[in-house]
Amino acid sequence: MSNDRVPVGAAANGRPSRRSVLRYVGAAATIPALTSLAACGGSTGGPASAGNGELSLIYLGDATQQKAFQALFDAFHKSHPKIKIKATGIAAGDWGSFANTVSTQIAGGKVPDIVDVATEGQRLFAAKGLLEPLDSYIKRDKDVTDAFYAGIDPNLKEWTTKYGSPDGKTYYIPGGYNTVEMYCNTDVFAKAGVDLPAPDWTWDEFETAGRQIKAKTGAYLLGIGYGFPFGDIMPWLLTNGASTLDADWKKATFDSPEAIEAATFVKKLLDAGLSPKPGGAFDAPSAFAKGKLATLGGGRYVTLDIRRLKMVEKTRIVNWPTKKGNGSPVGWDGWPILKASKKKEDAWTFLKWLMSKEASEFYASIGGTNIPALTSVAQSQVFLKDAPKGSELLSKAIGYGTPIPSPDQGAQVQTAVTKGWQAAITGTSSVEEALRKANSQMQALL
Repeated sequence: MSNDRVPVGAAANGRPSRRSVLRYVGAAATIPALTSLAACGGSTGGPASAGNGELSLIYLGDATQQKAFQALFDAFHKSHPKIKIKATGIAAGDWGSFANTVSTQIAGGKVPDIVDVATEGQRLFAAKGLLEPLDSYIKRDKDVTDAFYAGIDPNLKEWTTKYGSPDGKTYYIPGGYNTVEMYCNTDVFAKAGVDLPAPDWTWDEFETAGRQIKAKTGAYLLGIGYGFPFGDIMPWLLTNGASTLDADWKKATFDSPEAIEAATFVKKLLDAGLSPKPGGAFDAPSAFAKGKLATLGGGRYVTLDIRRLKMVEKTRIVNWPTKKGNGSPVGWDGWPILKASKKKEDAWTFLKWLMSKEASEFYASIGGTNIPALTSVAQSQVFLKDAPKGSELLSKAIGYGTPIPSPDQGAQVQTAVTKGWQAAITGTSSVEEALRKANSQMQALL
């Protein structure tokens, strides 16, 4: 929901959020966009001046991302030496604030050319009337766009249209994405005498493994949290056929029997001592590396920690344990052109480059935090090298994944979700009461 960030910028139990990790290395669901609003990217020139100028890009985040982004822009600049890119982050608290800030900047004459917008802000941003329809560009350059759309999972195109447009027009080129899987510490499993799971395993098998791991090694099974719905909450709901909202994001479904069952199961794991108490200073990646934690849940962004801790060879990725079937949230970046930009042709040149195999392989080769949009690249050695075995499951999950629910009131809805889940799994109130109260609050917001 909202911007899949936790209130204070880091996920529960020491895990980085899908979006916060992008802030430091590179992309939630592709590599984030950029801009210097002060550069007024459209103040001079126009469509006729394509290929000669400076593009401004903006993203939700702070200036610490600039170094990582610059590598992306340098790669683009080598292919298009007459176009320079300058980026600036807006440190807004949520996507609503971000969209309002951009609107204010444009009204004041500071016009960005391109914005990086994650799933959580796409519908809201498009509804502001700030974006240029891309349909004519897509039709004009069919040789590029047809090849791109044919090379990505069809869900990615369908979802970008369904959830990123208020009027049926195309406002975003979908970028890379993230799903959620489970990273297993093979040493911990071996020491406990527990076989590594098949790619698909059940909740019951997960719990049984955790109890044996705890008894034999003292290690925790999983760091359970509540502050990061994308990784802490949604996988449990989706693997039991539940979600926080319906498919149209109009009806709250957080108190369904399946959702209650999911929260009850997670509470059971917590009560059994298979996770440290959430909300503390537990550092999950460090505990994983020290053999004190059997699994980590998350997307491609977890691989950065695995590499940093030199755990690639001791880690295996499997699907999230299931109750009713496989399930994963999906979040992706959308790349629009601002309606007020006076350098739309240059901006479109950059978007076309993002659709290329060259750009997709660049994302993969620099070890970014997202899965490249092109399936062929996501399943190639460019992406799989220096990554745990099973990393191909990250891209396969988009086939059964569900877009992270992101209504216009996303920030407030996420607050209700996180507080409700927290109350449910920590026993502040009964699971049923906690989720029903949260569901009522969510529905009122919708």
